[in-house]
Amino acid sequence: MQFTNLLELEALAREIIEPAAFDYIAGGSDDEVTLRHNRDDFGRYMLRPRVLVDVSNVDTSSTVLSVPVAFPVLLAPTAGHKLCCEEGESATAAAAAKADTIMILSTLATTSLEDVASASDSPKWFQLYVYKDKEVTRSLVARAESAGYKALCLTVDVPFIGYRERDLRNAWSFPYPLANFMETALEKMPIGVVNTSSGLGSYIASKWDPSLSWKDLEWLCSITKLPVVVKGILTGEDAVLAAEHGAKGVVVSNHGGRQLDSAISGIAALPDVVQAAGDRLEVLMDGGIRRGTDVLKALALGARAVLIGRPYLYGLAVGGEAGVDRVLTLLRQELSLAMALTGRPDIQSIDPGVLAT
Repeated sequence: MQFTNLLELEALAREIIEPAAFDYIAGGSDDEVTLRHNRDDFGRYMLRPRVLVDVSNVDTSSTVLSVPVAFPVLLAPTAGHKLCCEEGESATAAAAAKADTIMILSTLATTSLEDVASASDSPKWFQLYVYKDKEVTRSLVARAESAGYKALCLTVDVPFIGYRERDLRNAWSFPYPLANFMETALEKMPIGVVNTSSGLGSYIASKWDPSLSWKDLEWLCSITKLPVVVKGILTGEDAVLAAEHGAKGVVVSNHGGRQLDSAISGIAALPDVVQAAGDRLEVLMDGGIRRGTDVLKALALGARAVLIGRPYLYGLAVGGEAGVDRVLTLLRQELSLAMALTGRPDIQSIDPGVLAT
């Protein structure tokens, strides 16, 4: 694990992860324009340091939906952690607990939500895709509540899968069963290309509900006592609707550049969503976070916290639990240093004045 920053990790992970699985993790849709902009658009913002501020003690702690975290970086919901490490999501959960932050478990996990809940006592959220059979979703919600998850994260930007050419070339399908659906018809994906789509695409087309609407968000909020966070928001208009239909938070996200190519990047969409949300929603964002300065810029634009996905999967591949821990440690150290060098000794002191475009 001799990596000194998160940008080095992708090349290291490429040597370890099976090639088709690596393409699934690393790839975007179509020409991967949005995938590139997720990273590049952070360069639109420069930092305005303030000096002669007492930064002898920098405090990175914060809260997300009233849950304390050591620093405002959460682990985004990503499918199939066993593609990277045999311990899978349990190793990720243990690393999140050590870092004192929140892990969001994917519906398409390769370790069951109950087993992940028992892997550590740290706070966790459960991410939902809504299936055509609403009883599937109702059951997942009940299981998440029973297992002690603290929030639900509803992903709303996949009515259909994006055109992921790498997965088509590789005829990609999960080699592992989906652990939240063991011994059911939802456990396994089709193998190979089915109806001109990858196995994953065929699974999504046949199982997930493309008629999902704001009424379904209201329905979800009505069947749970957990707060619901809507992931996949890129406009202020949709942030307002999310609040009106019961959400407690939103994640500004383009699904890692994997859905609509040429969609706006997360960091570019963030100001519009923050302004529209006002004090009605907590706003998080993901996409392209690789440095502590990226976290600082997102917070300065109004994000409550950020999510990372690919970097911790690469860390999981390189070093298992310790690799994820290393990723989180580096980000926290970089954020603390960036806060000190811009004269912001705590999260509350980070404001738009830290930024220059």
